[in-house]
Amino acid sequence: MNETLPPCPECASEYTYEMGALLVCPECAHEWSPAADAEEEPADATIKDAVGNILADGDTVTVIKDLKVKGSSAPIKVGTKVRGIRLVNGVGDHDIDCKVDGFGPMQLKSSVVKKI
Repeated sequence: MNETLPPCPECASEYTYEMGALLVCPECAHEWSPAADAEEEPADATIKDAVGNILADGDTVTVIKDLKVKGSSAPIKVGTKVRGIRLVNGVGDHDIDCKVDGFGPMQLKSSVVKKI
């Protein structure tokens, strides 16, 4: 029955169904356009911040939520500026290599920063 519909991109459920022009997942309630599947992964993947701005090497970003740091008793606070980022293919979804004042070099997720 469901051989031609793709699995849900959020939870990988195979029980997707069509509702008008959208595909819907009954397990996680994610809705998406079938046309978005074809153009979702461009040839050169761009890295975007938490609000959708495209990031580039050398940008200055600010942290949008408190971040716990392993081995440190103090978190990186909201509003901390990070200058001169480098975009990398890091561990997991950590795609920003940077140096945070007071903490040293580390990798951050692009979903927790906002471009200034």
